[in-house]
Amino acid sequence: MNTLFNTTFENEEASHYESKVHLRPQTYDLQESNVNLKLTIVHTVGFGDQINKDESYKPILEYIDAQFELYLEEELKIKRSLHNFHDTRIHICLYFIAPTGHSLKSLDLVTMKKLDSKVNIIPVIAKADTVSRSELDKLKIKIMSELVSNGVQIYQFPTEDEAVAEINSSMNTHLPFAVVGSVQDVKVGNKMVKARLYPWGSVQVENENHCDFVKLREMLLRVNMEDLREQTHARHYELYRRCKLEEMGFKDTDPDSQSFSLQETYEAKRKEFLVELQHKEEDMRQMFVNKVKETEAELKEKEKELHERFEQLKRLHQEEKKNLEEKKRELEEEMNAFNRRKVAAETLMGQALQGGSTQPFKKDKDKKNFFSLPSACSLTSGRNLN
Repeated sequence: MNTLFNTTFENEEASHYESKVHLRPQTYDLQESNVNLKLTIVHTVGFGDQINKDESYKPILEYIDAQFELYLEEELKIKRSLHNFHDTRIHICLYFIAPTGHSLKSLDLVTMKKLDSKVNIIPVIAKADTVSRSELDKLKIKIMSELVSNGVQIYQFPTEDEAVAEINSSMNTHLPFAVVGSVQDVKVGNKMVKARLYPWGSVQVENENHCDFVKLREMLLRVNMEDLREQTHARHYELYRRCKLEEMGFKDTDPDSQSFSLQETYEAKRKEFLVELQHKEEDMRQMFVNKVKETEAELKEKEKELHERFEQLKRLHQEEKKNLEEKKRELEEEMNAFNRRKVAAETLMGQALQGGSTQPFKKDKDKKNFFSLPSACSLTSGRNLN
């Protein structure tokens, strides 16, 4: 884009690790001589970088429809000012194709097929200096063949106007354009040109023998700019406007049919909307009632389960309590029996100790009497001898 408008646009480099596609519009005010141009460039950041690319085109469609919606809202206003309105509708889509030399990717075909009724598409082969001239010619033929076979309608330069019919017919045969971009000024011969330098030479951006950049610039900025805007308004925007108004209940009248009142159409559509809204409200209410009933049934079932669990735990508690009381009673009986045996044992031991203390006293007394007998006998025997 810098090379196309010979201007350095401040553009943040996009990352290739985005989780989804998002569009980043940037508006610039350009001036060349006495011509002022408000240019809006929309970058599709993250396009084709995801593993799952099934819905990569949807953010682009949504953005284009959103710009159509803004224009339609301004157009339907009671007091409108379209001449001062900043028209953000997309007038041209430069669809850059990777120069693989094989064919279009399935993502390219699906995306262009979804976009061809929304925007003017011009396919462009990017980095055309990476393939040879013969390979480039074969790639162009293959791309156009695949677009036709898949029913993709790209923008064709108009040939109705005799002033541009010849050049546009010639340019249509060069589609898709193969371009090379560069902002580097290189000295070639005696002049400075935009080119890309390589060890084997240079590729000049504005040399038509090297690439189609000049053809693309001529077609976009000088020959067909107004036609691109007219095509956007008369074809793509009108298709969106017609579908949108039909959704709102408006329709065209045939010459034989009676004219319709805008107020009646509005009232009829409003009643239809209110009836539909009432049906949705009833459906949501019934859904809510059913959900409440289901929740109540689930809660009752859980309450029943909890009650059964409580009763089961209660029975287990009572059984354990009964068992503990039985064991307690047994332990108390064993303790009482033990205490009785203990008392009996202590009584026997006391009696045994008491009997043992009197028995030695009698033995000592007998021993004393026994030892006193010989002396008495000796005295008696002594007197007898005398």
